[in-house]
Amino acid sequence: MRIKLFYNKSVNDNAAYYYELAKEARAKLAGAEEAIKETEKEIEKASIVTKKEVRVKKQKEWFEKFHFSYAGPHLMIGGRNSKQNDIVVSKYFEANDLFFHADIQGGAAVILKDGQAATEEEQHEAAQFTASYSKAWINANAAVDVYAVSKDQVSKHATGGFIPSGAFAIKGERKWFRGTKLALKIGILDDHVVLLPQISKTELKEELLLLPSKYGKTKGVLAKSLAKRYSVHPDELLELLPNGKSKTTSKN
Repeated sequence: MRIKLFYNKSVNDNAAYYYELAKEARAKLAGAEEAIKETEKEIEKASIVTKKEVRVKKQKEWFEKFHFSYAGPHLMIGGRNSKQNDIVVSKYFEANDLFFHADIQGGAAVILKDGQAATEEEQHEAAQFTASYSKAWINANAAVDVYAVSKDQVSKHATGGFIPSGAFAIKGERKWFRGTKLALKIGILDDHVVLLPQISKTELKEELLLLPSKYGKTKGVLAKSLAKRYSVHPDELLELLPNGKSKTTSKN
């Protein structure tokens, strides 16, 4: 190691010069170490926030443009409006499916895929899903009658009458689900927020019961509230929630 000495300065002056240089170097090193520690803290905070707040956004399936859920393994789809009701029936209603509708004007036309093979319990789940996406929810009704029919009983043609958009002519005997309770449950399933019929046996994480209520929160307000709970964008919940006011309670 080579040290430069100043010939015009005393030994003490030379020593004092290098002492000051050493002090400056130690101060810079301490500052650098502190900056590194602060940077590490910020990186750790960012990592924690990312893990908590960011949920992986999956690619949407074809049926997610409709109201959808599951009754056991069976997919259910229902129109969000009259136009979608027509699409659901004309494009996705197959011979082995069942058609569900609440006995009230206004509501989703619901198709239970492979419904002919569904159990009685699964059909009751489909009825509850149908009831919850009908005008009965907007009216804050506690229950409504729901019926189910097969494909050959549903038509867009009526003798001597006009069938408006989103409505259908039903012929023959209907299977009734009297006094079907309006209730859904919301929670996390496979890292995604889902709504299921309240009577579904499928367990959800952070589960809440959703009920119609005249004194509940509007759809928009509820979506914002639940978005914070489930760390998703409110728009994702707006697509799931039924129209009208709702209240939430903890799982029974």
